[in-house]
Amino acid sequence: MPIGPLAISFLVFVLIFGGALGGMLLRAKLPERHLSEDSLTVVKLGIGLVATMSALVLGLLIASATSTYNSDRAQITQMTAEIILLDRLLAGYGSEAMVIRTGLRQALRTAVTRIWREESVPRSGPFVPDTESELLYGKIRLLSPKNEIQHFLQDQALSVSAQLAQTRLLLFAQSSSAIPTPFLVVLVFWLIIIFSGFALTAPPNQTILAVLFVCALSTSAAIFLILEMSEPFTGLMAIPSALLRDALPALGA
Repeated sequence: MPIGPLAISFLVFVLIFGGALGGMLLRAKLPERHLSEDSLTVVKLGIGLVATMSALVLGLLIASATSTYNSDRAQITQMTAEIILLDRLLAGYGSEAMVIRTGLRQALRTAVTRIWREESVPRSGPFVPDTESELLYGKIRLLSPKNEIQHFLQDQALSVSAQLAQTRLLLFAQSSSAIPTPFLVVLVFWLIIIFSGFALTAPPNQTILAVLFVCALSTSAAIFLILEMSEPFTGLMAIPSALLRDALPALGA
């Protein structure tokens, strides 16, 4: 069973804050000569280097997660517009396309169910083609235009239908997590080093402990947001299915 973003971020908090506590214990056990001003200067310089690299990686992960979230949301919005446009084209074609419009409404309901279920669980197999969309495209091709207007509307409907299928395929292809696991592991390792170094260079007291606690909590919260945004169809920040369902009332009008 996959571990959710909340569990991962809590584990990150435990590791980071545990690193800080470990740094405090290490400071208490080190000989005084290891805590000299020169030694602590080198430690601070090393922590600064690791902190800079961590900031770069954290910024990269935030940008990647935000891009994934915004891209998927834009594609859902695009699908909604394309479905409504396709229905309007079929409505302009005439009564011959009424059966296709009915099938379009059913295909929309099926698409909503498939997308949010499909993207919320790990996939163990290849992409399963959307047979309803393929049948819809085939029915549009079988229409027999009686005049130039119907011929034009059929061509436009076929183009929009093909674009709709392409958007659906892109949504599937981009649905894997945007956060590479090695990046996350290395980032957490660096954060443990940073917090351990912070505790090592300062005398332990309640103020230092509180600051490290808050900083560790804030850092793990940032990682939680990254993980949430990298999986746009699940969790607290999931893209609402209402964005696509809202097209239903506009169909058949």
